[in-house]
This record gives sequence, structure tokens and C-alpha cells, in this order.
Amino acid sequence: MAPIKIVLADDHHIVRNGIKMLVEDTEIEIIGEASNGNEAIEAVKLLSPDIILMDISMPIMNGLEATRFIGKNYPNTKALILSMYDSEEYILSAVESGALGYLLKDAPKDEILHAIRTVATGEKYFNSSVSNIIINGYLKVKQGNNEEENDSKVSKKEKIILKYIIDGKNSREIAEKLELSVRTVDNHRANMMKKMGVKNVVEMVKMALDKKLV
Repeated sequence: MAPIKIVLADDHHIVRNGIKMLVEDTEIEIIGEASNGNEAIEAVKLLSPDIILMDISMPIMNGLEATRFIGKNYPNTKALILSMYDSEEYILSAVESGALGYLLKDAPKDEILHAIRTVATGEKYFNSSVSNIIINGYLKVKQGNNEEENDSKVSKKEKIILKYIIDGKNSREIAEKLELSVRTVDNHRANMMKKMGVKNVVEMVKMALDKKLV
């Protein structure tokens, strides 16, 4: 089996030594080290490793910036993040930067080795807790996009009616002002609620005020 060549990028010498000890007597070979993002990029440029095992918090250039640069300029090197941070912000940023995997520094030896081997094949590696964070983050973004899309579907005429509703006018009063039938106003009201994804007029008014639709 061909060795998996790795560059370690972490500003803590003790962490790098720990990883080197962990991969001893395996097919994983450490061919270079870096203590900041700039050094990581230079090591990838000179050594062409299969994987760069990248910390996030490093001086000069952080791991996410370096990961993004490496992915764009050296696509044959795959980035696997090894971090102490388990927050949604860091994990989603790592994925957006092009990392194929995300590991916590307290992960057991078997998981780290499995992640390295998985990423070396070009597959992604995220354990169940990290995967849940990624999925939840994706759903939040999708929900936000859907809300914006729904907002944009409200027509100009509907927004005029919506403003009257916010002002407390009933369907008959709105119909008289706009020279429409009450039935037409009610239909517009129902259509707006459907487009905005709300269940009642109170929710519709609240969303309209929160998002400043009128």
C-alpha cells in the first residue's frame, strides 16, 4: 500500500509531535510541518502532500484562509481540519473553505486514523455530531432563503393591501378604498399568508413589520 503523505499545520509543537506518534507504524507518513497558514501553503507547494492536517487558529494566516487558498491552487492536496473548536461557526466555515473533513483534537486515535484514510480517498469525513451541525446549518440557510423568496413573491398590490391590514382596516374598508370586492381582498389576504408561510393574520403582520415589507 502506498503511503499517505501528510503535512501537519499547527502552531503547537506538542500537537504536531502527538500526531507523529499517533501515526507511527502505519501507512501514514508525515513529510512536512508548518506553524502558520503561510508555512502550510509553502509546504504544500514544495511537497505536494496527499493531505494537509490543518489547525484553524494559527498566527499570520489562519487555517481556514490557508485551506481556501490550497483548495483553489493545489487541488490535489486535500484538507482535513483538526481543531479544538466544535462550534457551528467554525465547522460551517471549514466546509465552506473546502475542507473534506473536520476532527476535534480530543478525537480518539482510531477516529483520527480513519478520517485520514477516508479523506485520502477523496471522500468526506465528518463524525455524527459534526454532521448534525452541518445539516442544521444548511437547514437554517435554506429556511432563510425560502423566507426571502416568499417575501419577494408578494406583489405590489398585495403590499398595498398588507399596509391597510397593518393599519387595522378590515376587508370591507380596504375594498372600498381600492375599489375592489371584499371577496378579492380576502383572496389577496389568503394568497399573502400562503406566500409568506404564515398561519394567520397576526403572524403575517408580525413578519411584514419584522422584514419591513411595507
